[in-house]
Amino acid sequence: MMRFGKPVLPLLIFLLTGCINDPADVARLEEVLDDQVEVARDVQILYSDSARIRLILEAPTMYNYLNPTDPRQEFPDGIIAYFLDEKQDTTSTLVAHEGVYRRRNNLITVRDSVVWESTDRQRLETEELNWDEQREMIYTNKFVVLTQPDYIITGYGLESDAGFTQARVLQVDGRIPVSKPVQ
Repeated sequence: MMRFGKPVLPLLIFLLTGCINDPADVARLEEVLDDQVEVARDVQILYSDSARIRLILEAPTMYNYLNPTDPRQEFPDGIIAYFLDEKQDTTSTLVAHEGVYRRRNNLITVRDSVVWESTDRQRLETEELNWDEQREMIYTNKFVVLTQPDYIITGYGLESDAGFTQARVLQVDGRIPVSKPVQ
């Protein structure tokens, strides 16, 4: 038989009565919390193909929306993506101030000051860029500045393969040759 001393009995009574939640507090908490959204901070996502990492995506904040009619991941505070080759070397990087991945149609859209740069001195600047995973196609209908080692192309719209080897500006406004620096 257990015996409780005088100091334990008030503690036991306090613990048993302290577990009652105020209904008003619960209601306020339910208003603030959304069971259809998961929030993650300092996110690093690895995408792989054939057991090799192909993309590393980093973001300060990710909202994972669980709504079955529109499941998506949003990155409201920007993203940095590192694209890797078979040897796991970085071939290009992409920076944007916001992004969204829509799982239903496998479409990734990045917006606001989008800059993609490759290690072979190619650079793309635009306000919006889309990547259709199913068609393995990158595209936009926004204004673009495409910088190559020998020229700069400006215009509207861009289509490219996922590796960015077949990029083309759809409506060219200008083509500016880049002079080589004197050695």
